[in-house]
Amino acid sequence: MKKRLLLCGMAAGLLVMAASGYGAPRLLIEEPEFNFGFVPQNSTVSHVFWLKSVGDDSLKILKVVPG
Repeated sequence: MKKRLLLCGMAAGLLVMAASGYGAPRLLIEEPEFNFGFVPQNSTVSHVFWLKSVGDDSLKILKVVPG
């Protein structure tokens, strides 16, 4: 009886841990860096970084710090 109760408790704990991590919002950046290579002085360059929200909840971006 104690073994069965222990197994049920462990199974419930694993389910709670798996469910809590699954739906959490996360930011996915498939290409986090980009190298422009040689760029002549006074040139203008640009690159688009695609950001994707993964998870079941809304992702809130509260602060952006350019590097």
